[in-house]
Amino acid sequence: MKASHVFRFIAGPALSLALVAGCAPAAGTGGGSGSTIKVGVLHSLSGTMAISETSVRDATLLAIEEINAKGGVLGKKIEPVIEDGASDWPTFAEKAKKLIQKDQVAVVFGCWTSASRKAVLPVFESLKSLLFYPVQYEGLEKSPNIFYTGATTNQQIVPAVEYLLAQGKKKMYLLGSDYVFPRTSNKIIKLQLEAQGGQLVGEEYTPLGHTDYTTVVSKILAAKPDVVFNTLNGDSNVAFFKQLKSAGNTPDKIQTMSVSIAEEETRGIGPENLVGHLVAWNYYQTTDTPENKKFVAAYKAKYGQNRVTDDPIEAGYLGVYLWAKAVEKAGSTDVEKVRAAAKGIEFAAPGGMVTVDGDNQHIYKTVRMGRVRADGLIDEISASPKPVKPDPYLEGKNYPWAKSLKP
Repeated sequence: MKASHVFRFIAGPALSLALVAGCAPAAGTGGGSGSTIKVGVLHSLSGTMAISETSVRDATLLAIEEINAKGGVLGKKIEPVIEDGASDWPTFAEKAKKLIQKDQVAVVFGCWTSASRKAVLPVFESLKSLLFYPVQYEGLEKSPNIFYTGATTNQQIVPAVEYLLAQGKKKMYLLGSDYVFPRTSNKIIKLQLEAQGGQLVGEEYTPLGHTDYTTVVSKILAAKPDVVFNTLNGDSNVAFFKQLKSAGNTPDKIQTMSVSIAEEETRGIGPENLVGHLVAWNYYQTTDTPENKKFVAAYKAKYGQNRVTDDPIEAGYLGVYLWAKAVEKAGSTDVEKVRAAAKGIEFAAPGGMVTVDGDNQHIYKTVRMGRVRADGLIDEISASPKPVKPDPYLEGKNYPWAKSLKP
């Protein structure tokens, strides 16, 4: 789908209303009858985003299996209903509606791209259901019907730019896929560079699924940036990094900082094409906590020793546990009761302790910069001293340059 189609879908209120039209179940009644509680799992299992989303589905199912092995939730087993968003935003909206209205799930765990999240948001709000969204994103959003378990802007994008500037990498080239997340993130980055002494030397967008980066690579080499800030998503990264390396670039010449490439994507791209390049996340497979050792072992035992964990995988996994804890605390799957109960809930996740912020339904997360190793794993090279409070609208005192972003 072309980017223009994505934005028309998001902006079209008539289409959004048509997607959610129909008789909705009463809020909170879904998923809770009988001996099981139905939950939806909605990810791209086909198309350009399958390279990233399939493993998040796997982590979600692992968490469900573990919780069921301990007795389930409210004495009932969790029953997953799996749907494929097929890397197509209207399909995500249609599948979300089906899960809520036909399957009557209590909650949905899913989505990756911001375009898919924006597409399903009116569905969840109109039908008064809950989505747990497991991926870092561009911020500037707060929905009462979404819990955001990935990083928001001040937990990934902004600190990544600060890290690069501190390392003397001031000349930046912005490269992203042509949809919501990269364009909004780069709008934020440009404001930050202007305020903090950086320099923009180029900006380029390509459609999702794009594979010919010959011209883009030539432009990057000609601009001679210190770093390419990369917000490409999906399998376009495979083509870009292979072609960047083939053109003779190495990290000591032009470094890249990626915020949508983790261990899972590294497997598909090939570690030899990424070794030495930088990423920014909140969790790595190498993160040293007792909980992570158990998580990695369990994930590999279930899906194969050649599989890897990564940040969105961990965020998908911990989201199920946060929802289960909120349901147990509420004594109900009722949406409003679960939302109220979730405020301040803590969970010892593989990446460290996370806490639900009751003001915006994001979570406190530790910020970690990493460098890709030859074996495809990622070494942590810098980390915040403690979990960072989520600030999706960059309203804190540290971001005076972000005032123009506020709605």
